[in-house]
Parts: sequence; C-alpha cells; structure tokens
Amino acid sequence: MKKNEVIAEILDWAKYLAGAVVLALILNNTVVISAQVMSPSMESTMMTGSKILGNRLAYLFSNPKRNDIIVFKFPDNESADPYLKRIIGLPGETVDIKDGKVYINGSSAALDEGFINETMYGDYGPFVVPENSYFVMGDNRNNSEDSRFWNNKFVAKDKIIGKVLVEWFPSPHLLK
Repeated sequence: MKKNEVIAEILDWAKYLAGAVVLALILNNTVVISAQVMSPSMESTMMTGSKILGNRLAYLFSNPKRNDIIVFKFPDNESADPYLKRIIGLPGETVDIKDGKVYINGSSAALDEGFINETMYGDYGPFVVPENSYFVMGDNRNNSEDSRFWNNKFVAKDKIIGKVLVEWFPSPHLLK
C-alpha cells in the first residue's frame, strides 16, 4: 500500500467511528436512558450496581401504568443522579398503607405485589396523588427511601425520564 492509500483508509475508518459516536450520543439523549442502580431500594428486582436501559419515549403517547419501573428526577433534588422506583399510585388515587399492605382508593383488597420478597412494616398515608403525578416505592420496601418519606411526595409526569426495560449487567434480562 502506498502512503496516500493508508491515509485514505485511516480517514475512512475515522469517519465511521465519528459517525458511530455521534449516533450513540443522539440515541442516548433522545431514545435510550442508561443508568446504574445506586441503592438497595429495588432489590431483589435489581441489585445494587446493576445497570439498566430504559426507553425515553415510552410515555410520549401513553401514560405510565401501575407497576412500571421508571427512571426519574428526584423530586427533592432534581440535580441528583436519577432515581429508579416502581409506580404504585396513579393520578387522582388515594394510596394508604396499613400493616405493610398497599390499598388504593379505600379498597378492602390490598394490591397484589408478587415482586415483593419480604413483608413490609408500617402504616403510611393516606396519600392523595395529584393530577399528572405518581406515587412510587422501591421493591425492597423496608430499605427504600421513596414517596413515603420525601418532602415532595410525588413524581410529576414531566420529571419521568423513561421506563426501565432491561437490566443488562450483571445478567441481561427483561424487567417486569
């Protein structure tokens, strides 16, 4: 190969690499959210140190649903690292926690929360969820700083960054 051909080949590779970096940055800022679980509040669904991918566009044309795991700006300090919790209460609902069980709108039946591995302790609420806001809790209820304890109890819809879809580290799997 001649020197000019080597330089041309290097420039071609540099263009492809630069394009890939630009595409990754665009996707990471508009479509995909990548985050790390920083606390034990979601164990055993996601362990501390796990890395997740979420969809930033999940709620563009639909509303969050109960039991969705979301990435959001912490209501008491929006400059903090993003938080991950599960949606429990929807806009307009009343959330009441008695003897560690969650009740919605005064129902006599507690929520079915098969993702909880231990009995939650305590009574909390009632919490009336404002319009365009959500009440969230960690799956590790006895070790989770969540809506029950924050000064600003609810996550506004416009502060939700995305819906968690997959844990990709340490063991890749879809999250429910």
